[in-house]
Amino acid sequence: MATDPASVLSLPKPAWAGDDVAMLYDMAVRFLEAEIAPRYEEFEKAEKFDRESWLKAGANGLLCASMPEKYGGSGGTYAHESVIAEALGHVGTDGFGIALHNAIVAPYILHYGSEEQKRKWLPRMATGELIGAIAMTEPGAGSDLQGVKTRAEKDGNQYRINGSKTFITNGQLANLIIVVTKTDPEKGAKGTSLIVVETDEVEGFERGRNLDKIGLKSNDTSELFFNDVRVPTANLLGSEEGQGFVQLMQQLPQERLLIGAQAISMIERALAVTIDYVKERKAFGKPILDFQNTQFKLAELKTEATVGRVFYDNCVARHIESGLDPVTASMAKYWLTDLQCKIVDECLQLHGGYGYMNEYPIARMYRDARVQKIYGGTNEIMKLLIARSL
Repeated sequence: MATDPASVLSLPKPAWAGDDVAMLYDMAVRFLEAEIAPRYEEFEKAEKFDRESWLKAGANGLLCASMPEKYGGSGGTYAHESVIAEALGHVGTDGFGIALHNAIVAPYILHYGSEEQKRKWLPRMATGELIGAIAMTEPGAGSDLQGVKTRAEKDGNQYRINGSKTFITNGQLANLIIVVTKTDPEKGAKGTSLIVVETDEVEGFERGRNLDKIGLKSNDTSELFFNDVRVPTANLLGSEEGQGFVQLMQQLPQERLLIGAQAISMIERALAVTIDYVKERKAFGKPILDFQNTQFKLAELKTEATVGRVFYDNCVARHIESGLDPVTASMAKYWLTDLQCKIVDECLQLHGGYGYMNEYPIARMYRDARVQKIYGGTNEIMKLLIARSL
């Protein structure tokens, strides 16, 4: 019987993972194993998912789980979003972009949208009719969001948006995109605004290349171009212009915590598949697990993973109670993703030459893990933010 990634660390469930959260996790695992995993290689080769998968995820309650029921969601908390992200990692379907849609894009609309905006967009995000993305990064502005050049100029009751974005997750499929723009370039960060673009309803919007990445192949990541794209001024998030930078700073802790969820879940899967491998694979007439080096190495990795899981669970508990500060979220993002890359690398080593073969799950994990130290703010930026608290 294969080792279960969810129980590989032998830890008690945290208080935030109650019965309803556990049921959602089990449901997500069943759905992903039945509907997504059998087609995952197809999505990897196509370098994107299909809309049918998104609609099925919506029908199975895996979209907008933390959004209020009156807006089409399930009325949950970040705990529910966490276990969906963990299920993706445990099943090995990391490229399915629903976690960003659920726990990053939708919360902007919930927290800053008007009642009309929430009723217009969130129910369709919950069904999968609308696929969400957030367009922050530009060719000349990555972790430094104050350097954004995309401009939104008011023209009567419309905004005219011009600019380009890159590295946009869900970029080939997204038809609801929150665009980080400058509404007043003279004001720097205070001139930044978030504007929602429904791509099916505008002219001048173009999708560029589906970018050729090292890993996470099935997750479409794109260039986007806005050429005199006109949207109603009613698509501004917030009561007035210039609130975008503050809105981004308020929501980035959850984004960074979500990256931590992706890290710890892949860590657990890497350990599970490696334990299975070293029990079965033999060298010099005995299982690899019988060698002291293997035992010591896995003992180290399990200990480090346990520390990581306890830290992550503590961060979730604090976040649900609105007590997770940006500095601790930065610690979780940087430390867990560094640990993820280390443990996946060590697990690949224990596979020997087979670990370098694409047919083994650990090879894909090795490729997919690397970006975790880059997006959501590089780990170097995380350390800078932590240092400012000293």
